[in-house]
Amino acid sequence: MTVHWCGTGLSAIPGLRRLLRAGVDVCVWNRTADKAREAVGDLTDNIHVFDKDALAAELSPGDVVVSMLPGDWHVPLAELCIEKHANFVSSSYIAPEMRSLDEPARLAKVALVNEVGLDPGIDHLMAHHLVADYKASQAFDPANEISFISYCGGIPKTPNPFRYKFSWSPLGVLKALRSPSRSIRDFKPLDVARPWDAITSYEAPLETPESFEVYPNRDSIPFMKDYRFGEDWKVREFVRGTLRLNGWQEAWSDVFREIETLTGATGENRLKEMSDQFWAENAYDPGEPDRVVLCVGLKAEKDGAAVWHKTYAMDAWGDNRGTAMARLVSVTVALAVESVLARKIPAGVSAAPSDPALVADWMKTVEDLAQNLTIVDHMA
Repeated sequence: MTVHWCGTGLSAIPGLRRLLRAGVDVCVWNRTADKAREAVGDLTDNIHVFDKDALAAELSPGDVVVSMLPGDWHVPLAELCIEKHANFVSSSYIAPEMRSLDEPARLAKVALVNEVGLDPGIDHLMAHHLVADYKASQAFDPANEISFISYCGGIPKTPNPFRYKFSWSPLGVLKALRSPSRSIRDFKPLDVARPWDAITSYEAPLETPESFEVYPNRDSIPFMKDYRFGEDWKVREFVRGTLRLNGWQEAWSDVFREIETLTGATGENRLKEMSDQFWAENAYDPGEPDRVVLCVGLKAEKDGAAVWHKTYAMDAWGDNRGTAMARLVSVTVALAVESVLARKIPAGVSAAPSDPALVADWMKTVEDLAQNLTIVDHMA
């Protein structure tokens, strides 16, 4: 079986090199072959210019296609995999179009695995572990009031005045600021039109506790079902969100005000101008370490008092292995590839696994990728 790894951008390399070093049969595809050779040419010469038709000609049943390409490629490649009875892996969120491929994938007996990067990905693993741990505890009671938080952010290890740095085009970050979010606060849905309308402070239980600014993103609510929350649970809070350095809201206040005024084609052009400016002024310098902080916590309360409360706290930064973001995104993708090859992931469309054995196995590797990773028991 061959792994067809498509895309060798900045966040793809550590996972790809892991598979190559392990002796996996990998065919590398990239829009620019020379860039792929710069990244992995010391480990393989099986490198090709990406072309869907050329890829289709090489695909065999049981192969795995990894899409580290822009998001609009994921569904077409997944459809190709179903046609060729091959498997598919990506780190991206499951779009409705991808979800609709679940039955065809099951009929073709192939796995279409998504949400296996950092966020989404590692955060899912942590959530699955915490929920299973809570359910198995003596404190478990469907009548308890539940609070769940999941905050993740890529931030500069050395803070700058802008309180943020970019490792690729800022345009995606700017567009995300225009997206609404939905979460649970005080037992009811909280709908937010813009992130800056819901920024709060979060004290992360890291090795040295640290305060961050956080805000909800996307629609958190469907993940209650994904994380195996009981339908009868009393959920006080449920939020999946973004984490930023303290001072980010103030540093970006002018950006927020301008984004609110942008509409139509003129607005899109202005976003591109802003993106180019931010890239020129706040990109990471060569070799400058980035930092990733991820905290996932679950708390159960009864009669106003906590009866169970644990938080995964992860702190990672760039080192001689490369950037923290690249390690955490792409090595987790590689773990998914290894699991698919070992037939440990069932057919159909799925996200990061909830199977306790796989969660434990993957988290052992994740622990090696981060400088600090602990489960904090707040009741101890």
